[in-house]
Amino acid sequence: MSEEQIARALGVTKATVRAWETGRGEPRGRRREAYARLLAPPEASSAPAPPTGEHQNGEAPLTAAAGSGPGHGGPDTGPAATGAPDTPPGPGAATTAGAAAAATADTPPDTAPGTSVQDPAPRRVPAAGLPPAGAAALAAARSPAEAFDVLYTHCAPGLVRQTYLLTGRLLLAHESVERAFHIAWQQWPDVAQDRDPVSWVRSAAYELALSPWHRLRPAHRHADSPPLDRAGRELLAVLLRLPPPYRRTVLLYDGLGLDLPETAAETEASTPAAASRLLHARETVAAEVPELADPEALRDRLAVLLADGGPVPQPSPAADVRSTGERRAWFWTRLALTATVMIMSATGMTLATAPTRYVPEVAPGQRVGGVPGHAGPQRLTPRDVALRNMLSAGPAAGPGRLVPLPR
Repeated sequence: MSEEQIARALGVTKATVRAWETGRGEPRGRRREAYARLLAPPEASSAPAPPTGEHQNGEAPLTAAAGSGPGHGGPDTGPAATGAPDTPPGPGAATTAGAAAAATADTPPDTAPGTSVQDPAPRRVPAAGLPPAGAAALAAARSPAEAFDVLYTHCAPGLVRQTYLLTGRLLLAHESVERAFHIAWQQWPDVAQDRDPVSWVRSAAYELALSPWHRLRPAHRHADSPPLDRAGRELLAVLLRLPPPYRRTVLLYDGLGLDLPETAAETEASTPAAASRLLHARETVAAEVPELADPEALRDRLAVLLADGGPVPQPSPAADVRSTGERRAWFWTRLALTATVMIMSATGMTLATAPTRYVPEVAPGQRVGGVPGHAGPQRLTPRDVALRNMLSAGPAAGPGRLVPLPR
């Protein structure tokens, strides 16, 4: 059973089922009992019909009812279409309203809830995940290096084309993809245990490619001249004028075939926000390029660009990417260790040479200021000099009235 069929049977959303299966949450109460009953080995007669196709992560059918695929619908292959009950027996059985709410939660923005649209052709998904040959080679890998090489060989060219549509810069696309695989190799134990390693690397590559810091680099300030036809250049120009979150949403949903909850999870947004971004992006594309007003025409054009449009990606060999990542990680590790040793050495030297008690320092001698200078006779003015000469020329060195009279 797919996650969508389990969610419909239990009356919850697909994101809730995914959280239970990945360990981010756990069912409680009656839903826990119903979930346990649903996971019990079924009887041969009551086993649900297998889906008619597999999604890129092996959990959703390619043709399903409206709301289970990105903008498409087909005959439902779950229990509701075959006549089997949607609700497991026992307590905690999902109500009809809960099942309807779970089905409506994944309804794509271009399909009305409750309506069924026949999909004339299965949805293309090779660009989003590993092809069958790559999945088989990844499962048969005997060492981490071999598994990494398989993942890189089958995913790197497609990721380069995708990041080129996001940025319009081929060199930046190659750098972002290689850097994403460097990070994946450094965290390979976590990536190898991930339920979808391709999605893990794709998210890292998109984040690195859409980083606003690239605008400070002169080589990435202007987009490249795309070797595309007129229709491809028009679509690429419209995509580059969209905000990065809208650009990423329309590429994941219409280009790679992810459903709406998966698109919202990969863009770190809520499902209504992702639907709003998708509608806005489609309106902008339809206003600029009228022939792409139909969502199916937009998907076909994106599929052509992702398959054989644009410049031919030339990623580096897997062994070179792995060794470059190891050298870079070893360089930063040695740099961090060297800085730590220097800090520890400086701290130890400071502790060894620092005084153990306070020793007051003798203040150096300084010139005393603020004392008035030596006071001497004032300088006489010409008038004072004339008066002094007059007094000196008189008898007894003074006027007559001041001379003492003898008695």
